[in-house]
Amino acid sequence: MAGDIRILLTLPAALTMQVAHPAVGAGVDDHSAFRTDPWGRGERSLASLQLWVYGGEGAAAEGRRLRQLHKSIQGTDAHGRPYHALTPEYYAWVHATGYPVFRYARRYLGRPFTEAQERRLYAEWLQVGRILGIHDRDMPQTIEEFWPYYQKVLGNDLEATAVVRELVAADPQLPVPDRGPRWLRLLLRLTWPWLCPRFARLRRFLTIGLMPPEARQAIGLEWTDEQERRLRRFGRVVRAVVPVLPERLRFLPIARRARRAARG
Repeated sequence: MAGDIRILLTLPAALTMQVAHPAVGAGVDDHSAFRTDPWGRGERSLASLQLWVYGGEGAAAEGRRLRQLHKSIQGTDAHGRPYHALTPEYYAWVHATGYPVFRYARRYLGRPFTEAQERRLYAEWLQVGRILGIHDRDMPQTIEEFWPYYQKVLGNDLEATAVVRELVAADPQLPVPDRGPRWLRLLLRLTWPWLCPRFARLRRFLTIGLMPPEARQAIGLEWTDEQERRLRRFGRVVRAVVPVLPERLRFLPIARRARRAARG
């Protein structure tokens, strides 16, 4: 699942839930390059996530690198409270958001998980957390323990932070993408004034739509019945198209290499 291209559609919802926590939002606001280099920031984050799952021995090294990177991230949030990126409560929340988002988005983008699959997904997500240096004592160890923890964070901590508002803005000033082959970069440079607002609206639509409703409500993001119908139609197209794509198009590069190695 983590290597399937459909993960690209779900990550914005998880990221928005992460930065809706005031401490995490302040850390991103103060220290991240998401404004000045959004495409590079996204590419690096995606590659890191892929390494956690498919990196083999390199997964632990990536986890150590991330913790070292976050050691210097500290400051004061919008409420005047000090934060540090490696505070277990905050670091665990960043990781925890992936589980409810992937579980919920699966209802639209693939076949819904069975109860057994949900439990396996959570167990594997805990293992990824250990790779990142999250201690078992800082994460609920079962699904039954997870949901009360999750509801508590939603009810007590989340809000529409400044970074949330930027991520769901319908008209952000995004720079022209600077990744990919030269012909694609040239094409995007020519069409970006037309393409950018449409891309921003799609990003907002998927960010809010693929976020679990209870998280949406906690942050204060509106979602209409008409938007829900559009999302269901979008999901039907994705479910029909992605499974029949060739492997080189369906899976991200690190996942493709891992799949080839496993078959070998």
